[in-house]
Amino acid sequence: MGGTADAERGTPALKYSTRSHAREFDIPGTVDLNAREGEPTGYGQALYPVPSEDPNDPLQWPNWKKNAILIICALYSFLGNSALTGPSVYIAIYAEQFGVSEARASALISYPNLAFGFGNFFLVPLYLKFGRRPVMLISMAFFLGGLIGASQANSYNSLMVSRVMQGFGSGVCEALPVQLVNDIFFLHERGKRLGYYTICLCLGAVAPLWAGYMLAGGYSWRLFFYVVIAVQGALFIAAFLFVEETSYKRELPKVSPEGSTVGDNEKLQEPTHTETVTPIPERKTFLQTLSPLGKYDPEVSFFMTMIRSFTYFPIPAVFWVITTYGIYIGLGAFSFNYVFPLKIMEEPYNWSETNSGLIAVATLIAYALALPFTTTSDRLAAYLTKRNNGIRESEMRLGVLLFPMLIAPAGLVVFGFTAERNLHWIGYFAGVAMDQFASYWYFTFTLAYAVDSYYANTSEMLIAMNLGKQAISFGMSLYLLDWVLEHGYAVVIAGIFGAVLLANNLAVIIFMIWGKRIRRYTANSWLGKLHQRTATVGMTH
Repeated sequence: MGGTADAERGTPALKYSTRSHAREFDIPGTVDLNAREGEPTGYGQALYPVPSEDPNDPLQWPNWKKNAILIICALYSFLGNSALTGPSVYIAIYAEQFGVSEARASALISYPNLAFGFGNFFLVPLYLKFGRRPVMLISMAFFLGGLIGASQANSYNSLMVSRVMQGFGSGVCEALPVQLVNDIFFLHERGKRLGYYTICLCLGAVAPLWAGYMLAGGYSWRLFFYVVIAVQGALFIAAFLFVEETSYKRELPKVSPEGSTVGDNEKLQEPTHTETVTPIPERKTFLQTLSPLGKYDPEVSFFMTMIRSFTYFPIPAVFWVITTYGIYIGLGAFSFNYVFPLKIMEEPYNWSETNSGLIAVATLIAYALALPFTTTSDRLAAYLTKRNNGIRESEMRLGVLLFPMLIAPAGLVVFGFTAERNLHWIGYFAGVAMDQFASYWYFTFTLAYAVDSYYANTSEMLIAMNLGKQAISFGMSLYLLDWVLEHGYAVVIAGIFGAVLLANNLAVIIFMIWGKRIRRYTANSWLGKLHQRTATVGMTH
């Protein structure tokens, strides 16, 4: 980390300067990060957003507290996704125990996945209205109740109800970390922090590994839920102790009536720092931060927030995030978790049921190889910003996606043909590793790009993203087993799924070339003007 931002070096007593001259252009996602002498910087560029002098401003919190909040939220995302995907190795067991077909038993994974997405539709507007902290605690409690119900279920219907409750309650675990990263970290930190969250989200896909091995101890499938209940209970306590309310309305810098023209003929408003004497509040005590109450915002309309979220579906960058997550989850992760356990226990492999979750080892290897590249988009964007005279474009981080662009589709081809022709089991692992390695890059950096580009109503955008991706992954996974059995693994997974994923990945070239034009067009359109009028001013920036 470059510059003089002492909090990044672990000096919690030092506050960030409120005199940063970073400011944005008329086009969202284009920011002037030129720093003046003596200003704190990150990667040599001015801090953005500009923090206030209030020690309760999340941007002014010590680094240990910010990281603790991120770790807790990221682990919640890991548990939420683990609880969704882990029981996929029990499909055959559920089918036998409850007397249903394997396709119907797989609905115990698909429908909770759908509820997982739609939970955001209710919980995100709720945390905008009443605060992040109380909604997070309520969500965790709801999730815990669903897990307890699933562990005690004795029928297909009772297990389905508990699983849907579990999925609905934990759905916000994907929106909250992104929102909190936006609340407490600066622009130059987001790619790395979102990467750490993404690795936890993605590692939820390895849950079938330990879920399968739990059967080896002679216990039933219920042990999986008992373990998740115990960990989630501990995480709930940690969240109560350390996750302070992060919603904050800071005063935006006043702008002078005259502007200056900088690059690309975009008019820039220069912030004018006025010398106003305002009392600086004291930092909240630890006991005060434990209040279960958040920050009630009378200006937020609960139902209008829900409605406005649908206006983000036509935004190209947001739609790209939706398709990226939906396709990688629906075509990739669910294909692997559904198909591998069924194939590997049959001829010619004859693996045991307890080993059917070993495919998660490939996912672990893939993410271990991808993790060192977490800061690449931040560094590339910083380098290109410096070359562009300090003007940051949100597309500057996308160049790193050219590297993994073709790896994931090739992985689906390898996996599909291995299943079709009963090739050596290493083919399954190679295909999964290739797909999951690339998924980490696309999950992290498409999301960071969208947040950089359209942060006026970040929460509404997150609702649209989560609704969309869960709907896509649900639709693609619901009849997956029927499709592959009818048309063959090579045709469906290698052919159709591989082509769809390739088309999605190639979209990075479109955004790299025309992304700014798209942002300019959407900003000037009636939809962009609607977003500007309804933006939650000062909430995150």
